[in-house]
Amino acid sequence: MTSQEVDVLIVGAGLSGIGAAAHLGMRRPGTTYAILEAREASGGTWDLFRYPGIRSDSDMFTLGYAFRPWTESKAIADGPAILKYVRDTAAEYHVDEHIRYRHRVLRASWSSESARWSVEAERTDTGDVVEMRCRFLLMCAGYYSYSKAHVPDFAGVDEFRGRVVYPQFWPQDLDYAGKRVVVIGSGATAVTIVPAMAASAAHVVMLQRSPTYIVARPGEDSIANSLRKRLPAKLAYALTRWKNVAIQQYFYGVARRKPAAAKQRIVAMVREALGPDYDVATHFTPSYNPWDQRLCLVPDADLFASIRAGKASVVTDTIEAFTPAGIRLNSGRELEADVVVVATGLTLNFLGDVALSVDGTSIVPSELMIYKGAMLSGVPNLAMVFGYTNASWTLRADLTSEFVCRLLGYMERKGFAVATPRRDASVQEQPFLDFTSGYVRRALASLPRQGTKRPWRLYQNYTKDLATLRFSKIDDGVLDFSKRTVAERAGSAGAIGALAQRGM
Repeated sequence: MTSQEVDVLIVGAGLSGIGAAAHLGMRRPGTTYAILEAREASGGTWDLFRYPGIRSDSDMFTLGYAFRPWTESKAIADGPAILKYVRDTAAEYHVDEHIRYRHRVLRASWSSESARWSVEAERTDTGDVVEMRCRFLLMCAGYYSYSKAHVPDFAGVDEFRGRVVYPQFWPQDLDYAGKRVVVIGSGATAVTIVPAMAASAAHVVMLQRSPTYIVARPGEDSIANSLRKRLPAKLAYALTRWKNVAIQQYFYGVARRKPAAAKQRIVAMVREALGPDYDVATHFTPSYNPWDQRLCLVPDADLFASIRAGKASVVTDTIEAFTPAGIRLNSGRELEADVVVVATGLTLNFLGDVALSVDGTSIVPSELMIYKGAMLSGVPNLAMVFGYTNASWTLRADLTSEFVCRLLGYMERKGFAVATPRRDASVQEQPFLDFTSGYVRRALASLPRQGTKRPWRLYQNYTKDLATLRFSKIDDGVLDFSKRTVAERAGSAGAIGALAQRGM
């Protein structure tokens, strides 16, 4: 097994990984890097998901990169347009020259003696295992399993005579024109698929166990399109980005401070869209408060238009079992179907299921605390990108990449080889995410913890993170730096591993 070495090794060539590499190229042109991508193509989510209507649930002025303007007219873009944007960015910033496809990272081991990560990756085309070494490891593998969706154990599913499909693994040969479709779920994927399939299906039923908050928004941003006609592209993009950040943070803050009023307003907007005779109380009034789970966005109210036109409908009930002809509900009703789409969510995984160890000691993320939302206590020279639950993923991805570049620059100037967040034992633990979505609840026990104060607190707030990641001191008294030589480290090999084991 041969070994190669780079300064920074990035895991994942999706939205986050390509953005991180572009930041490195712009801010640290002398830094060598490579990207390991398990799949045969770049783009991550936007290449993986191929279901009808695939699009963003965030506007592209915040989902796009801070350094590269989104110039299309649609603010809520479809999947192919987003994929093109990501790949065009990779080409423009020469990131694609550094991607090694079909390299699925299995494990990463830190050695205090060499101050290096040793990363093993399986070549998915040949089965060979290759090793790479790096000074700094940047995890951009997303937050969910690409190989496994969340699929409830439905009774009788094998008896169903129709076809069962999953959005994450959409079959390109599926012909649903003129057929009866049931989409199980009420999240972002379901509300996207329903109107898209309704355009040609006989009828589409969105079968939900419980309602979700759904908000309609124009597919185009008229202010952004107007600014682009009058201002340079980068300035117009920056102004629109900040406008949308400010609007999002304002409404999020209002929803958290006044949940009853926010709930009333969201439900009222749905009632306005569907008419006074529609049973909004049953189908579009959740039992939880706004932003306890992520709100679903429907551009140009397309879901509501499909319902009004009779092409789609919503059923709120629970499943007793599949039958040969469809789905029998616990209410006794049976939904006949030719196609059932199981849009029941993702399987969250942390750090791409890569096994981490420090000086031979396995790292258990749930025993550690997250530093600035980017590093793990006791784990040297490793950062990760994990976006927002209440805003666009890329807002935080950009800030994390900037922070990593600042950290590397500081270490270079000061002659440091190692940077390790040192946990303050007095900081109390809290769950990683204050979110009640199913995919989060199912994985919460396996995630690291956050703390009750900076820099261990996750604020889910872009402006606060801007201060923490872009403008705060690198040497903040929490990061522990070391410039020891290999010979000096030899006598204390394993010390950092012990710290990691204790979560320090």
